[in-house]
Amino acid sequence: MAALEEEFTLSTAVLGAGPEGFLGVEQTDKADQFLVTDSGRTVVLYKVSDQKPLGSWSVKQGQTVTCPAVCNFQTGEYVVVHDHKVLRIWNNEDVNLDRVFKATLSAEVHRIHSVQRTEPLVLFRRGAVRGLEALLTEPQQNIEAVIPDEEEIKWSEFFMVFKQPALIFITEKHGNYFAYVQLCKSHGLSKYTLLLGKEEKSIKQNFTARVDGKFISLVSLSSDGCAYETLIPLYSSDTENNQRLGRALMLKAVVSGGARNGATITILDQDHVAVLGPPLPASKECLSIWNIKFQTLQTSKELPQGTSGQLWYHGEALFMLHGKCLTVIPYKCEVSSLAGALGKLKHTQESGTHSMPHFVNWETCSGYEPEHYSAEQSRTLRKKNIEMNLQPEVPGSKQLLSIIKKGSEKHIEVELRKFLAKSTPDFHTVIGDTVAELLERCKTEPSFYPRNCLVQLIQTRVLSYSLCPGLMEIALERTDVQMLQLCLQQFPDIPESTTCACLKLFLSDTIQDEKKEMEEQTEIVQNGFSPEDSSCSKDSQQLTKKPERETKETVSFPVTACPVAPKRAALLNAVLHSAYSETFLLPHLKDIPAKHITLFLQYLYFLYLKCSGNATMTLPGVSPPTLSQIMDWICLLLDANFTVILMIPEAKRLLLNLYKFVKSQISVYSELNKIEVSFRELQRLSQDKSSRGLYSIEVLELF
Repeated sequence: MAALEEEFTLSTAVLGAGPEGFLGVEQTDKADQFLVTDSGRTVVLYKVSDQKPLGSWSVKQGQTVTCPAVCNFQTGEYVVVHDHKVLRIWNNEDVNLDRVFKATLSAEVHRIHSVQRTEPLVLFRRGAVRGLEALLTEPQQNIEAVIPDEEEIKWSEFFMVFKQPALIFITEKHGNYFAYVQLCKSHGLSKYTLLLGKEEKSIKQNFTARVDGKFISLVSLSSDGCAYETLIPLYSSDTENNQRLGRALMLKAVVSGGARNGATITILDQDHVAVLGPPLPASKECLSIWNIKFQTLQTSKELPQGTSGQLWYHGEALFMLHGKCLTVIPYKCEVSSLAGALGKLKHTQESGTHSMPHFVNWETCSGYEPEHYSAEQSRTLRKKNIEMNLQPEVPGSKQLLSIIKKGSEKHIEVELRKFLAKSTPDFHTVIGDTVAELLERCKTEPSFYPRNCLVQLIQTRVLSYSLCPGLMEIALERTDVQMLQLCLQQFPDIPESTTCACLKLFLSDTIQDEKKEMEEQTEIVQNGFSPEDSSCSKDSQQLTKKPERETKETVSFPVTACPVAPKRAALLNAVLHSAYSETFLLPHLKDIPAKHITLFLQYLYFLYLKCSGNATMTLPGVSPPTLSQIMDWICLLLDANFTVILMIPEAKRLLLNLYKFVKSQISVYSELNKIEVSFRELQRLSQDKSSRGLYSIEVLELF
């Protein structure tokens, strides 16, 4: 199943959208911060959790920003192009774009693409591609024309495939569409002709894509309101000829055919797509999420104020222009299954956690011979036919296991990536055998620790603790806190003893530069304003600070700073989300040193104040803990170590604050109960009325 959560609007005081909306919404090197480029002169940096801008930068009057600003993930700087040829690079400390680094290029730029783990790529209007560093070394270098005259780039996307940057862009000429795939390291360029219906050649196409093994899955919205998929090979054996690629039906009638020019489709994951557009000719615009695998509508949200037909997604949030405001809609997509698609899935796990795949794809098993092929089956057959002519060769399961026994860590990592890109009928079994073989070699060879391989295998979401119990044991021995954090997020069956061992390590392990990280103050001054709410970032306030004013009627509490650094907080959050049984957990909590228990209680108290106060906060980790989880862990720690904590001087103030806070909460709930009883009485009185339509005045005394 998929769900759209409650939407919220970002501030638009310094940002204006043109007739066609924004130029783009791009992720920065901070997970919660995004660059929004309007269609005029301004770039704004937003912090989504605070729903406010952190900075804005504008080019001079008479100049126009011509492509979305992006973040250089290697340096943390921002890059934008105005007036098609002028490149600007700046950072948070810069105030005026006219005074930052400037480079005038020799050709017009179509767009700059940037993803993590590599430098940004500049795509020129004539199809040439350059790395940003090479371009800055010689800005006036000659830029060749890759695409023919009158051919225009309509859409482009940037991927990382096995650590190799790959760029795809779609061009149009006289109603005909072409796809170009550029492998940046090997400098290989392939061109394909996209076969569309004759009636669609005059229609504006909308594209989205993702990497699917050794293919790029290109999805487009058609003039009939249906979504079609085209598989484009990443590695082509024929780079000179213009190959022709057909398409297969993916989803039928997702939007109204008459509104195709304002409709947008975006791939969320391998099983879900988001569609923006009216479902019927006379209906209002809607945002909907569809399940590709089972051809079902999962959820939808009506947008009465209209949109610009633009949709961006980053992480688990969708961005769009709703009316005149930039709107953010968080979403959740679960692992696709037949029960989930039919709405029969029992939600046994908490929101934000990953579920284990318990469903077998019977169509991939031997002996299954359907009489009629669906669109997905025909796509699989076409994919297998193309794979026969592609390189490099993917190793089999037996070959992979033999490589693990004797190969180097780098060689094993490369071969494992190839294997994971290929779907096999015995995939779950092979993953378990692969982990077992890696762990066995780790035990026999102390210097052997293929961390990257183990991370890849965990991220397949096939493993569990019971399938590879030695994995977390080795991670604990090597104090690999990131590996343990990933296991806590993915494994649903971790024993309480192992959970406590992880907690003990997280509380005792020294995070590098933690003190420095907690003391850093980041105050950014932007074109005329600075962040308004700086209280959340002040680390000088201590947990033991007494309330400034305390009366009999109300109880005030100190505004505490987080007692741990964000890195350690993310690790502790993973423990808070882990499943446990109180009976088995309590004995192991008694083995944790008292000073570490106190530190954990201080962190839980900090979270409790934030959550109960409905304060805007940004907590690290996959998802912030709930108020129920925080309270449960506070009770567990106090039950297991109350006598010891009571003897620690620095914990007494903490216990007193907890007592006062609980006392105030009891008072609040008591008053709420009185109100509830009064409302019930009012409801009973209204039901006893025998007459209707009579005017009357009633006074309800609540207290």
